[in-house]
Amino acid sequence: MNSNNLMPQPCYHPSIEGAQHGAKSLVQFLDYAKKSGATGAQPSNFMLQDANGGFQSAKEIKDAFTKSKLNLDGISAHCPFWVHTTAWTNSPTVRPFIPADVAKKSAADIEKWAEDYCLRLLDLCAELGVKIIPMFWGVAFGWELATGYPWGFWKGGDYDLLKEGQDRFVKKTGKLRTHARKLGLYLAHEIHGGTAAMTADDFNMLVSICGGDKVLAVNADPSHCWEGEDFETRFRKVGPRVMACHVKNFVIRRGMPLRMMSPNWPDRAMQFVDLPSGDLNMARYAELMINIGYPQRYCQVMGTKTAPLVVEAESAYRDLDATSANGIGYVRDNLCFPLAAGSFEDGMGA
Repeated sequence: MNSNNLMPQPCYHPSIEGAQHGAKSLVQFLDYAKKSGATGAQPSNFMLQDANGGFQSAKEIKDAFTKSKLNLDGISAHCPFWVHTTAWTNSPTVRPFIPADVAKKSAADIEKWAEDYCLRLLDLCAELGVKIIPMFWGVAFGWELATGYPWGFWKGGDYDLLKEGQDRFVKKTGKLRTHARKLGLYLAHEIHGGTAAMTADDFNMLVSICGGDKVLAVNADPSHCWEGEDFETRFRKVGPRVMACHVKNFVIRRGMPLRMMSPNWPDRAMQFVDLPSGDLNMARYAELMINIGYPQRYCQVMGTKTAPLVVEAESAYRDLDATSANGIGYVRDNLCFPLAAGSFEDGMGA
């Protein structure tokens, strides 16, 4: 018997997120992912659109992945879901993610468009067998609470922004959650600044106000743990609901304010960086994901043998394609390790 057959197998495979590579078509993105050494890919919803504003057929998408010999690890749907739960604020920041003619419409019309778009996207995911959708909910609680600023004034004699936001979230997301539940899908929120859940406690609050809705899942990403709540604390609090996983790193430049009105990334205190050189220990993060059950959960739901570690490496200085390719190689060589079959103490002693 070949002794290699007895070796422990990795539980992960290297994958890549497509939203940052939106200038590429689906075929171009998959070609880039394959040449960079990825085993799977997570295209953005925009990469799946056709020339008429609809979606490519499930067959066309499956054929593209079959030809590239890559796993379809999920569909990054952050933008349309964020638009859906943010449009009510009348913020112009939703415009980059919607058609120009839709952007001219009222907030209510934009929200309705986004809801219809997300429902159609969920149908496509179900047809593709993609049961876990990485995304994030928008500013359902308003921009005042989204700042997280530690003073009061969120509640007065005739208003309660937190309670109003809770009611708004339950109502606005109800149709999407119901449809996802009907299709057997999970909506994996990326806990992130400026969204409906910016901390683990925020997310658990969403689950509570929605009656424990099982479709509310988490897309783990350690790079958004840069204001006090480290990734160990955050993802242990929501561990049973972590069903998707991004791999991303950052650095904090000391002596600079974490929040500033500078749109230029090189000037900012928190910067996303290549995976090997950031402040976060990626190996410890990958181990934590195993400890809280992410790969086991993903494989069970998706029917796969390994779970993706989805690279989302960005840099204020380095070329994006080069940074992501470097990240794929780093994940492949450092994080897709064979799992221990038992304790290291098992072989000690007589």
